[in-house]
Order: sequence, then C-alpha cells, then structure tokens
Amino acid sequence: MRIVVKVGTSTVAHPTGLMNIRQMEHLCKVLSDLKNAGHQVILVSSGAIGMGAGKLGLKERPRDVASKQAAAAVGQCELMYTYDRLFLKYSHKVAQLLLTADDFTHPDRRANLEQALFRLLEMDALPVVNENDTVATEEIRVGDNDTLSAYVAEAAGADLLVILTDIDGLYTADPRKDPDARLIHVIPALTDEVMAMAGGSGSALGTGGMMTKLHAAQIVTAAGIDMVIASGRRPEALYDIVDGKEVGTRFLKNPSV
Repeated sequence: MRIVVKVGTSTVAHPTGLMNIRQMEHLCKVLSDLKNAGHQVILVSSGAIGMGAGKLGLKERPRDVASKQAAAAVGQCELMYTYDRLFLKYSHKVAQLLLTADDFTHPDRRANLEQALFRLLEMDALPVVNENDTVATEEIRVGDNDTLSAYVAEAAGADLLVILTDIDGLYTADPRKDPDARLIHVIPALTDEVMAMAGGSGSALGTGGMMTKLHAAQIVTAAGIDMVIASGRRPEALYDIVDGKEVGTRFLKNPSV
C-alpha cells in the first residue's frame, strides 16, 4: 500500500512552538515499522513556521509574509534534521521536497514532481514534503498542508491519505463546545450536510481547520483514494487505519473512479 501521512503542527510541536520530541519519536517509529512491513510511505509535515517561531522566541505564528518566511527558514532546518536523525535510527533514508502550487498546476513541473516521487519510492527513500514557505507568496502557495497532502496523494497515486490532527475525526458538532457531539466513523459521500459540519480555524501555531480537511477529502476521494482523519496523539493508530479498522473518520473513495 502507498500511504501519504500528513501531520499538523499540533502533532510535531508543543503549544510553545518548540518540538514535541516524544510525539515525533513515536511517529517516526510507527512509520518506519510500516515501511518495514512493505508499505510505501510519504510524510507531509507541517511545523516549520511553528518551530521557527518557537526557536526565534515568538509568542504566536507570524502574520506578515516576511516573518513567516524567516520563521520557515529557521524551522525547516530543525524539522528535517530531526526527521533525518529519527528515521536513521531505524535505517530509513529521508528526502526533502519543498513545493508550491505551481509544482502541481504547471504540466512540466507536475511531471518532474511525479518522476521524483516515484524514483524516491523505488529507491526505498521516505519523502518528507512541506510547502516551500520560505519563498512562497499568496500567488504561488497552496496555503495549507491538508490541501497539499491531498495534491501529493493524487500525484503519487496513493492508496490512502491519513491526516493526523488534534481531533479524533469529524464530529456532528464541535466536541469542545457541544457535549452531545458524536464522532462519525464513515463518510460515504461529501454531501452539503457533511460540509456544513466543518468548524473554524486550526491551532494558534498552525493553519487550516476542519474545512481544509474536508476540502482535501474532496480532492482525494474524487481521485479514487480513501482518506482518514484521526488523532495525532496516538501514532500507533496508523496500524489499525492501514488494516481498514474503525479509527477516526474514513472518507470513502468515489466508487466510479
């Protein structure tokens, strides 16, 4: 199985913006084991701007473009150094891919991206993808890594996209505000009613929220790829997700694709 796993800033960093060492170590161990079992894994990792903000002593995510770019430049170094070190413990090689929207929409760049992804997987490397926030502007950026992970899954011909986040899945209402909110385990189709369940933005150090995840689900299910939203607090749940067990919320691929 070819699996794309997206982790949000809340999974790889503490609210301070500094690295969540225990979570990252656990995540890399599980992903390494999935590779050992014969699966191909692509990791889409947020966290560069958040980690950069923490390392630079900023109390919240920067708002202006120049500060975001500076924080990303600082944070991306730490992010990739950490992934390289942690995956190397389990004898797995990582490769960094920093992308913008043009890499998916321009035909030549899209073809080059697909070629690079397929060759890296053939060579048993684990691609680690992030948006190129150091150079990205509003005109050329994807904007959030939920959407980025959907584009990557589509380009890679993935079998499954898993988005690990700070919530267990899609609820009928915001569980932090409504005690009667229920977790929905399977979404056969993305109806208007389902789309209306999305709440507001994500964490203080990250971007997006449930709406960007549902947008990602629209992209991948239309491409014939299942998607799961699950909690990033328990990376070991990836074993059950890959086995098709009931974890989080699974969005079923379009059966006609």
